[in-house]
Amino acid sequence: MPQGTSWYTVEQANAKYCLEASLILKWVEQGVVRAEQADTRKMQVNAKDLEQKVRESSGI
Repeated sequence: MPQGTSWYTVEQANAKYCLEASLILKWVEQGVVRAEQADTRKMQVNAKDLEQKVRESSGI
């Protein structure tokens, strides 16, 4: 992982943003949110990408 980049596991992102894991995985699949690891049990998603997508989705 690049230094200075924050990552969440799918579980951490789910807990922080109250998002369904399936929605997070959908965004990863669409290429909207970058992810590390192909195995969904160990996948980590890019925090900045996720935060931006959450803001867009909520209209903020």
